[in-house]
Amino acid sequence: MKRHLQNLLLYSLIVVLPTLGGSYIFSQSEKEKNLLEQVQHAEWIASIHKSHWDQFISETVTSIQTLSLTSEIYVNSPEKMAPLLQKAFQTDPRYSGLFLLNEEGRLIVGSNNLLDDNLYKNSYIQEVIRTKDIIISAQVNTLKNNQKVIGLASPVLDEHSQLTFITLALLRVDHVQNIMKILTPETPIVILNQEDQVIIDFDSEHLYKQGGHWVSTPMNQLPWTIKVKVDENAARTNISHLVGTITLFFILTHILFLLVKYILLKRQSIKERKQNEAQKLELVGTLAAGTAHEIRNPLTGINGLIQLLSEKHKGEEDQFYFSVINNEIKRINQIVSEFLILGKPTAMKNEPIDIKMIIQELQPLISSEANLNNVICHYSFPEEPVVVSCTKDQMKQVILNITRNAFESMPTGGTLGIRISKEREKCVLTISDSGVGIGKDKLEKIFHPFYTSKASGTGLGLVVCKRIVQSFHGEIDITSIENKGTTVLVTFPLMRK
Repeated sequence: MKRHLQNLLLYSLIVVLPTLGGSYIFSQSEKEKNLLEQVQHAEWIASIHKSHWDQFISETVTSIQTLSLTSEIYVNSPEKMAPLLQKAFQTDPRYSGLFLLNEEGRLIVGSNNLLDDNLYKNSYIQEVIRTKDIIISAQVNTLKNNQKVIGLASPVLDEHSQLTFITLALLRVDHVQNIMKILTPETPIVILNQEDQVIIDFDSEHLYKQGGHWVSTPMNQLPWTIKVKVDENAARTNISHLVGTITLFFILTHILFLLVKYILLKRQSIKERKQNEAQKLELVGTLAAGTAHEIRNPLTGINGLIQLLSEKHKGEEDQFYFSVINNEIKRINQIVSEFLILGKPTAMKNEPIDIKMIIQELQPLISSEANLNNVICHYSFPEEPVVVSCTKDQMKQVILNITRNAFESMPTGGTLGIRISKEREKCVLTISDSGVGIGKDKLEKIFHPFYTSKASGTGLGLVVCKRIVQSFHGEIDITSIENKGTTVLVTFPLMRK
């Protein structure tokens, strides 16, 4: 049940939560990206209409100014302007009417009779009288025929800059609307005056009142603002794209989940293997501690009797058998000693010892065995002492065990190198040989208890070495190449002065 909950939690952390979180982040990112594209599109539409309006107003102002200059000719008989106004009105569909007003803003003559008699009361007419400048109405006005128009008034001044006439053009709102609808028929647009009142809505005023995201662009020729609605529906995340992304997230997170499960299972198997090895060693130690004396006592008696028999029977064949028995008794004693070290090492006091001195004490023994095996030995030591905290006898046991393995790997002779060096506050003992080497598959198992490639080995020698080295806070590592040799690297922390 506990393992099932752990798997469920792991699956949620690696698959469910990242998939949901990643999908949400992607959808929000995609939505923001799409919204930005729609905002840029709305700004582009607003710029098109702004340019159209600026051009439209500029052309109208030019036309009105031309009429204003013409009206100066008829300053004494302004009624003669009627045919000119009528002709300009008929030739340009933008106009709903062209009119000439006096200095008080009252109608003198016009292209039609749609103008209200109270026109002079309009604020923009009074603004022209006051400022003597071209003024555009801030509101949309409605004529007698229910036609919506925008007024554009231009003053006519005499040589003393006194107002004589006012030329008025009424621009058809529907004409402008039709042109804008042709340019962008599906886009909601409104035009606001300087008081943020909708003066032209293109059937979009209800959408504007509902709110939403609108892009604003002020006009150059008018104190108005064009607002274009951003298509938020188009900015939404594409469902098929989102589903594809979620699927991709789902697949990737599952691959990650399987990889994590594989790593965890591998760690678990390594942990269990180490636990099994530890249990083996503990079992061996327990058995050895309980039976060591019981095994050695009979062996001592057997060994004494064999010596007596060997003195009584001097025959060559008998002596051969006695030597074999003695060797096997020694082997049994050695195995029992290794068991005791593996299971429960003897509590021994570490002391500062120069590794060089240990090698020098073992050098005659190593050189003697090297001569027997036709092996050449090379030694390399630093001049200064290399002091580590260890037990002398156990350190000798490690070195002799490693060199003995090296000799056994060189049955036809070779070279043995023993080197001591200092590297970053550590003592490094390197023992290398030119023997047959160890295969990669075997190299992974050499520190496993009871694993051996020798016909008469116990599989405990290197395990004992590792146990001793670790008790000195050191590390042992072995590298080997088949048919080229093996290198054993043993490192210990140096003792500080």
